[in-house]
Amino acid sequence: MAGKGTPATALLTKHKVAHTLHSYDHDPRADSYGLEAVEALGLEAARVFKTLVADVDGKLTVGVVPVTGSLDLKALAAAAGGKKARMADPAAAQRATGYVLGGISPLGHRSHLPVVVDASASAFATVYCSAGRRGLEVELAPGDLVRLTGAVVASIAG
Repeated sequence: MAGKGTPATALLTKHKVAHTLHSYDHDPRADSYGLEAVEALGLEAARVFKTLVADVDGKLTVGVVPVTGSLDLKALAAAAGGKKARMADPAAAQRATGYVLGGISPLGHRSHLPVVVDASASAFATVYCSAGRRGLEVELAPGDLVRLTGAVVASIAG
């Protein structure tokens, strides 16, 4: 895919993390960005993760869960050391991460945000997540994702 890199791809390159970019033509009518990536790239859905931003006790927190599931807000709050979580305001999520909805990557945020990666990611040699733009996924080892984001690993998928 033509175009400049993203903060996520720049971070991966800077830290010399092995990764593979996979691009596809994003359909603006797609109901689910994650499931669109699964279908367009012919991927195993359990290995494709979506990045969701929630508000945990007033602090934006990122949850990374399989595209086939949902984010368990109670589990996210507990994993982040908080009491209560709710989905973040979309505009606040875009401002804090520097990405547009449907293209929010768990990597390379504009502001430092706590990240929680669902424990299911550990079952795979590589996982896929947004590389910071609709129609662009990055494949990398879950350990590298956790290390680069400083993530907590917990069961947060609903």
